[in-house]
Amino acid sequence: MKAMIKALRKVIKRAHYPLEIMLTCVRWCAAYPLSLRPIEEIVAERGVVVDHATVHRWAIKILPVLAAVFRRHKRPVGTSWRIDETYIKVAGQWKYLYRAVDRDGNTIDFLLRANRNHAAARSFFEQAIGLHGVPEKITIDKSGANTAAIQSIRADSGADIEMRQSKYLNDIVEQDHRAVKRIVRPMLGFKSFRCARALIAGIETMHMIKKGQLDGSHGQASSAAAKFYSLAF
Repeated sequence: MKAMIKALRKVIKRAHYPLEIMLTCVRWCAAYPLSLRPIEEIVAERGVVVDHATVHRWAIKILPVLAAVFRRHKRPVGTSWRIDETYIKVAGQWKYLYRAVDRDGNTIDFLLRANRNHAAARSFFEQAIGLHGVPEKITIDKSGANTAAIQSIRADSGADIEMRQSKYLNDIVEQDHRAVKRIVRPMLGFKSFRCARALIAGIETMHMIKKGQLDGSHGQASSAAAKFYSLAF
């Protein structure tokens, strides 16, 4: 087996289960609309006894590490961006998941924020630009916060970004929300913001892998599952 990445070794150094079992469980959390108890039952049918709370701890620790590796091996995206927010329930309250895709539906970036305002929108735009560079166009709905954030970035950086406000053109990102919400829905909300960010990072990473956004130079894995596991080595 290839050497495990250093960050992952540190995260699981006190674990008492084989890495293959841990990675399988956390992939199921990120890839399928399953709550934790069915995952506990599925692995039990395969002769592995592990509590659902343990699977949850694995996911919280491992998924952000793999998501960070993925970001370093992510394929380039287009320069025409569609940006929108969707709702995610955390500790009984609605929070805001900022997401963006390009005109071909490739995920650009995502960011979970407690508020939906100018500061949150600007943080998301800056993070996405830091990862992929300045886009030529950004399409948004009629959100005043998003409009103000783009205007402030243009004013501060001098970047020549065309801003369009069109619900019709933004339909592609609204449709893409569904793939993420489908996985989140059976979880019935997250207990804490930290848990939400960790699990959403894994869900978004798995979603991007399924869309073919992992650079082919990172291993020779073919299936989405194999590509996910390749992030650990």
